[in-house]
Amino acid sequence: MSTDAQIAEVPAQPAAKAAVKSTAKGAVKGATKAEREALAILDAAVAATPHGQAREGQREMCAAVANAVDSGKHLLVQAGTGTGKSLAYLCAALAAGRPVVVSTATLALQHQLVAVDLPRLVEAVAPVIGRKPTFALLKGRHNYICKRKIAGEEDEDDGAIEGTETLKWAGQQASFAKQVQRLFDWAGDTDTGDRDDLDPGVSDRAWKQASTSSSECPGAKDCAQGSDCFAEWARAKAHEADIVVTNHALLSIDMMNERSVLPEHAVLIVDEAHELVDRVTSAARAELHPARLRWLAQRGRRLIDPDVADQVREAADALEGALTAAGERRFSGDLPAPLVEALNLINGACVKATTHLGSLDAETKKQLSAQQLKAGLVETIETAGRCIGPAGDDVIWAEPNGPQLVAAPLSVGGLLSAMLYEDRTVIAASATLTLGGRFDIVARNLGLPADGHGWTSLDVGSPFDYRKQGILYVAAKLPRPTASGLSDESGKELLRLVEASRGATLGLFSSKKAAEAAAELLRAQTDYDILLQGEETLASLVKRFKEEESTCLLGVMSLWQGVDVPGMTCRLVVVDRIPFPRPTEPLTAARSEAADAAGRSGFTEVSVPAAAIRLAQGAGRLIRRTTDRGVVAILDSRLETSRSYGKFLRDSLPPFWYTTKSDSVVGALGRLAETAND
Repeated sequence: MSTDAQIAEVPAQPAAKAAVKSTAKGAVKGATKAEREALAILDAAVAATPHGQAREGQREMCAAVANAVDSGKHLLVQAGTGTGKSLAYLCAALAAGRPVVVSTATLALQHQLVAVDLPRLVEAVAPVIGRKPTFALLKGRHNYICKRKIAGEEDEDDGAIEGTETLKWAGQQASFAKQVQRLFDWAGDTDTGDRDDLDPGVSDRAWKQASTSSSECPGAKDCAQGSDCFAEWARAKAHEADIVVTNHALLSIDMMNERSVLPEHAVLIVDEAHELVDRVTSAARAELHPARLRWLAQRGRRLIDPDVADQVREAADALEGALTAAGERRFSGDLPAPLVEALNLINGACVKATTHLGSLDAETKKQLSAQQLKAGLVETIETAGRCIGPAGDDVIWAEPNGPQLVAAPLSVGGLLSAMLYEDRTVIAASATLTLGGRFDIVARNLGLPADGHGWTSLDVGSPFDYRKQGILYVAAKLPRPTASGLSDESGKELLRLVEASRGATLGLFSSKKAAEAAAELLRAQTDYDILLQGEETLASLVKRFKEEESTCLLGVMSLWQGVDVPGMTCRLVVVDRIPFPRPTEPLTAARSEAADAAGRSGFTEVSVPAAAIRLAQGAGRLIRRTTDRGVVAILDSRLETSRSYGKFLRDSLPPFWYTTKSDSVVGALGRLAETAND
């Protein structure tokens, strides 16, 4: 019996979700001039790709992107793993002959585009379009070496290097010093100054000693190293390129600065678009740290009146005391009096310090230390003011880790609506854009009008035959999960599945506690190698998991997406529970309350869609190639029993063959394991 038949031997049922597809010929028939030109470029690119072959969904997506760019209508396009969506949108963009920016959420995709896809593509399409297109990579200024810092043009002040006050042990100090020295040595050899080109990398603390932020930078004209600046080189190259690759963080900053950061462009392609809202929210987040304030006070002692510097330090002490007293909490009304008092002290002291800086002579103002101090003080004043008198769309909370006071927007939909779409065509692409089989939820979160005006959507499906390649198993007989760890019943079911699969399991857990409990159980009851996230670097763990067929890899959120393990080393993906966000997480709680107050369901509007995206990303770890086979097992009965959200979540997953029968799944896993060992 074939493996396909082994996986799908139970009588067929209706698919969980029907993919929206059309044939490749259908995509070409009656095509517009823009679509034909884009498909001609795609054909050339595919022909030049090793083992390249035309893909139905890829051609359909390429034509749709070309049509969207030609018409100026925004497009949401869902393209499953294996579609080749990057090549589809890049070919359509080149056919348009207009400046294009491509934004990604992850470094992995950014690297794939710049190091693999684009170099191959520009060579392949040159004969078709009559020239060799150009491309460039652009990141935020802090991602590049600052030659002014490396040159050591100014004496370091009499305080600790930023961040070293937390390095308490001699071993930590020595490791830090070695990293900084290696970083400075590398700075003399690198052609790009790009942090991602440094291998192995260094800690964030070490990198700060050789980089600068945009607010601290005096600008190329006022910097002795301005003509030789890595960040300026990258910007200049980007302004001349046909295609600029960047990240969601810099795209967010561009929007928050009225589109003044990225080069002018006519087309914006947002890949991994399901991540954009979270990345924009993160970019709009502001924090107040007592440790950061103390560093500003220490640095300011040789530039401003020492008494004013002392006031900044005293304000930092007041903030730390107020945060310690407040504990971990979100402030839904007025801030506690001690916290308000601390913020007023911070504001007053930093304003005084800024005034003193303004009285310095012109040459001193240009010093890097003065620029850094001014930028830090201005940012602190803005954040303190934001927290004292929060706007209706800001959420304020205290975190004990640090401690720190945080402000973040309740929603970024307004920012996206106002700044993402104006004067350019936006293509939002991802393998996860439909929730419950619909685009409307993601579209609303991305700031698009609910009535569909000005945008369209397309699901090109996947080249995978999910119903033959995989099973979705929900353990419907397990009790409803309660505690944050792994229940005895879930542990027994996990053990049964892993033994049937003979290892080869990726375990995705909702908490570190649950992952550790699962690792302890499997190590005690099986002979398989059990890898646990946190015991080695993530890259090392994934490498071992790929290479060792019976190994199990268990972990938490960072394993839910971006892990690509094709083949029989991953034939079972286990999810311990539906990954709802913590209801006490400040933004989740505030957004849920806002929806409830408006007469809607906060849980349905906030928590369920968030869980759907995470669950789809986790389930997507199983089938990575057309030859992959396996099982996604959800050890949470609510996916089957919940009348309010169970079907919605299942419809957000790939259309695997669905069952709640444990024996059927154990049998299928056993047959797969036997096939793998033949």
